[in-house]
Amino acid sequence: MFLYLTINILYLLYLILLYMSTKLHSTIITGIKNIINQINIDHLQGKHVLITGGAGFLGSWICDVLIEAGSEVTCIDNYSSGLSSNISTLLHHPNFHHLKSDIPEFNSLKTKFDYILHFASIASPDAYQKYPTETLKVNSLGTFNILELARKHDSKLLFSSTSEIYGDATIFPTPENYWGYVNPVGIRSPYDESKRFSEALIVAYYREYDLNTNIIRLFNTYGPRLRNDGIYGRALSKFIHQAINNLNLTVYGNGKQTRSFTYVTDTIIGVFKTLLSEKHNGEIFNIGNPNETTILELAHKILSITKSKSKITFLPLPEDDPKRRNPDISKAYKLLNWEPNIDLDTGLKFTIPWLKEQIL
Repeated sequence: MFLYLTINILYLLYLILLYMSTKLHSTIITGIKNIINQINIDHLQGKHVLITGGAGFLGSWICDVLIEAGSEVTCIDNYSSGLSSNISTLLHHPNFHHLKSDIPEFNSLKTKFDYILHFASIASPDAYQKYPTETLKVNSLGTFNILELARKHDSKLLFSSTSEIYGDATIFPTPENYWGYVNPVGIRSPYDESKRFSEALIVAYYREYDLNTNIIRLFNTYGPRLRNDGIYGRALSKFIHQAINNLNLTVYGNGKQTRSFTYVTDTIIGVFKTLLSEKHNGEIFNIGNPNETTILELAHKILSITKSKSKITFLPLPEDDPKRRNPDISKAYKLLNWEPNIDLDTGLKFTIPWLKEQIL
């Protein structure tokens, strides 16, 4: 009798844990609704969409929106930085298909895709410096494979590039026609230069094959699902992790370097407005927040919101760390009617409670 009750209790706990793992967090649900309300989902209903890096921070948000919009979604990820928990709510959905695969070794699928979103890449500096060749391959061989697939299916391709292609920029706000100031062999080059190569390859396909493409250069997106652990954490998520655990916040250099922090729903709205634009084939867009924040200001904001007892410690500035990030978004505003709406304080108040639940 005791054994029978124990087995039933354990099974009940399993069902509860299974339910919790397949239930979206309320902050993410609210965010998805906000995104859906600001994009034209008519062009997504019934469409076949492929997304690389679909279990990643941004990729998983895109998958959620696509499923909510009525698309048939194929997600490819090798979990080098993505997490299965990010897409756990979708795994049993009839319109969601998941493949574990490396993009550089990816074989063509038979499905004809209407849209392809190429978001696969390690993006954390610590991670891409530890895995430089993998980073270079996904943004070279991987991009080539995805371009060939898009050409074969006559798909529209949207590529997720980065503000890092500007390197240590000298023009602010930085426009899309700025060529950049990048160390081609520095410790950040596996990410910076491979993204620059991807852009060159995509533009070549646009010019030679008239492929329908767009490139978006993303600036420091944050929000729920941004990793905080180990080499995959970013400055913002690491600060939150440290503050919650009353650990010293580690600031590199003097903390006066600036970044453009964009809340995830604003970024995803920019992604879909670019994807669904019909008159801007071949265009490149900055998607970021034009309000600069110093890293030291960010640390103090997080300490204030979390009411943490942590102190701030300073470490040497890493090699080639850019001094400023400040995007010119006038092109995205004019052509896509896009601009960010959520300020940093508000975004942090969405992000910190979510991350706190994951940590504690």
